Amino acid sequence: MSKQHTYCVIMAGGVGSRFWPMSRSAYPKQFLDFLGLGRTLLQQTYDRFLPICPPENIVVVTNSKYAGIVKQQLPDLKDSQILAEPSRRNTAPCVAYANHVIAARDPKALIIVAPSDHLVMKEEAFQGTVRLALEQASTTDSLVTLGIMPNRPDTGYGYIQFSEGSPTVHTRVKKVKTFTEKPDHATALSFLESGEFLWNAGIFIWSLESIRKAYREHLPEMEAQFTTGEKAFGTVAENAFITSIYDSCENVSIDYGIMERATNVYTVVSEFGWSDLGTWGSLYGHLPKDEAGNASIGKAVKLYDCANNVVHAQDDRLMVLQGLEDFIVVSTKDALLVCRKQDEQQIKHFVNDLTADSGDRYV
Repeated sequence: MSKQHTYCVIMAGGVGSRFWPMSRSAYPKQFLDFLGLGRTLLQQTYDRFLPICPPENIVVVTNSKYAGIVKQQLPDLKDSQILAEPSRRNTAPCVAYANHVIAARDPKALIIVAPSDHLVMKEEAFQGTVRLALEQASTTDSLVTLGIMPNRPDTGYGYIQFSEGSPTVHTRVKKVKTFTEKPDHATALSFLESGEFLWNAGIFIWSLESIRKAYREHLPEMEAQFTTGEKAFGTVAENAFITSIYDSCENVSIDYGIMERATNVYTVVSEFGWSDLGTWGSLYGHLPKDEAGNASIGKAVKLYDCANNVVHAQDDRLMVLQGLEDFIVVSTKDALLVCRKQDEQQIKHFVNDLTADSGDRYV
């Protein structure tokens, strides 16, 4: 396993509508500093992989409308390291694009694929886990995913069921038996009690050889589409070629298109303080809180008789709240959200209604 041959693909094309009104389609959540740390989620993800692979081996795949923001936030990246998707076609075309760019440069590559907007609290534990996955991927024909030890019956995550007995490089590496998308509460509780299930972190590790073999087997049409432009990757013709084929690529996730169909899938049992930061409620769990359980970010937030709220005030905006409990309150320069935490899944519906009423003005 060579650091020189290790690559990281950061997926940064999402819209993040469940974090409205902070996250907007023109400037979504991966480009924001939700934790007030002085680094955006994308920047934190980039920093996280620097000890694992050389900076020149980090590739960011994003929508073409965000390529300039990526360049601004990660100025050390060369233009060739920012892959601009002309349209949103889910994660399988995104990974295929990165595979072919990397293949033109290094056929012996080991590849980590990671979302740009996840939170990791224990960086060293994370890096040790990734190195273990890289060892599995470099020595066997394996597609590896990171599975998080669950501590509650969460219905917002996908689950991985693992089995014992397969030969692996370490006892923490398990053979994947099944994938289950977001279950209901009773099912999630049974998963937790069985001890056989992990949360699916959506972070993948494989060799270039293994993942391209999987595409040929499970998504042959997509692999063939990208292969027709083999000579274009890494040249001035790359962008025109990608634009010519992207809209015709199947709109399918890497999870459904590859991982759920393949038989050589493994998971690493992981604990590194992970959250996919999918909602304001998930952010609440990782923010410091006052004695009443309020988590607030903002330079001028005043709370009176309030408990268990998550409050985010943009810039120096003064926010005074009284008598609220279990609410999400988010203030930006042009919008205010006040929503019960238990109803946070409604935020996507609010965004859809705003789009119908006002177009892109507020979203």
